[in-house]
Amino acid sequence: MDHRPVLRAGLASAASWLRPSPAPVTAPAGVDAASAMATARAACAAWRPDAPLHVVLNAASGHGDTDERIAALREVMGTQGRAHELLMVRRPAELRRTAQAAVQAALRSGGAVVAAGGDGTINTVAQAVLEGGGVLGVLPQGTFNFFGRAHGIPTEPRPATEQLAAARPQPLQVGLLNGRLFLVNASLGLYPRLLEDREAFKAQYGRRRAVALLAGLVTLMREHGDWELELQAEGEAPRMVRSSTLFVGNNRLQLERVGLDEAPALDEGRLVALRLRPVGSAELLGLLWRGAIGQLGDAPSVDSFAFRRLVVRRIGRRAATVKVALDGEIERMRLPLTFSAAPAALPVLLPPAA
Repeated sequence: MDHRPVLRAGLASAASWLRPSPAPVTAPAGVDAASAMATARAACAAWRPDAPLHVVLNAASGHGDTDERIAALREVMGTQGRAHELLMVRRPAELRRTAQAAVQAALRSGGAVVAAGGDGTINTVAQAVLEGGGVLGVLPQGTFNFFGRAHGIPTEPRPATEQLAAARPQPLQVGLLNGRLFLVNASLGLYPRLLEDREAFKAQYGRRRAVALLAGLVTLMREHGDWELELQAEGEAPRMVRSSTLFVGNNRLQLERVGLDEAPALDEGRLVALRLRPVGSAELLGLLWRGAIGQLGDAPSVDSFAFRRLVVRRIGRRAATVKVALDGEIERMRLPLTFSAAPAALPVLLPPAA
């Protein structure tokens, strides 16, 4: 099948590409959450239902269903006469550069940049949109799809494409970890290790959800050390804690599902942290069960709190970097770690009910 870098359709609406695009959604440091959200809403209000879509498709994501996704995109967009552009990414090194090119094209056309891929692809494309301005769309295409599941976006190609075509931009708060974007959550400690083990299991046994769940159980049953951390939330004195995992959430639905009372704080421009006190493997399995039934916040071994800015230092280790997870993807970051909400919201194409 010929997967050329550029696919255009809907030539009848091509002239509309020349209309001025909404201004990039930015806000100076110190602007409160209400002002940032108002700026994003203004950009959302300028959206045109026939605006072109610039799709960054990662051919390496998912289960080899790239052809099916391209076919669904062609059919749905062609039926609607919707102008679109397809930019194929075949090597990881190409992703960021391709996303930045898509942002520039979308700003010229007044359209949106669509990330078609797994959580890592979505995160990289969203970072480019946040930095360059514009509107983000998502076609999930991975094993876990943190962002897609959190916002009710289907994983099947045709329903997801149909929903995208009818979606309207909504302003979403974005979390930052040392300046790197995360849409759903970020963490350090046991959770990044669990994700690494998951990838190793999938490489050996296949990219299936059952394999990933088995990898998680194996990780939890192993011995795991606790971290000595210094946590300093904005406006508060630093405190010394021991923890196996520090998890920071930026999705209200996810936090409500596991039973954290602080979830509404996300609507006030804050993030929510969850810290696990030192526990054994059996207790960790119990915490998983509590999360599954929406009672994690009541567990005595869980400490949760909302914040606007949180600085994290690791005590007793000389290492300058630590492994962190952002929306399910692992990378190393230099200490100290600073978590915060971005000063501007990100307009994202979402279903009307989201």
